[in-house]
Amino acid sequence: MIKGISIILLFYFVGNLISHFIGGFIPGSVCGMLLLFAALCARLVKPESVRGVSLALTQNMAVLFIPAGVGIMAHYNLIAQNWVAIVTITCVTTVLVICSVGGITQYLDKRFKK
Repeated sequence: MIKGISIILLFYFVGNLISHFIGGFIPGSVCGMLLLFAALCARLVKPESVRGVSLALTQNMAVLFIPAGVGIMAHYNLIAQNWVAIVTITCVTTVLVICSVGGITQYLDKRFKK
């Protein structure tokens, strides 16, 4: 378990370092997650070494959303003033994500059926 935590924290730290050097364009946690994914795909990291920690984190994911909920409640007035923009952006980006994922899926499906 300690080995798994160490691996995940190492990739998180390296991701934050990369994010710092690229100007924060991509969050460090995302960079670290992509690096960990690449290391798992390249078999540099064995899935068994991070399985226990990843299961514990995903099974307790609700706890990780508490800070976001507190932030929403702390900035309720700001959200109330801009709710139209927030709802519009949420709807537009949801449609864009659904369309892009559908298009990519259709493209890959056609490409690999040949």
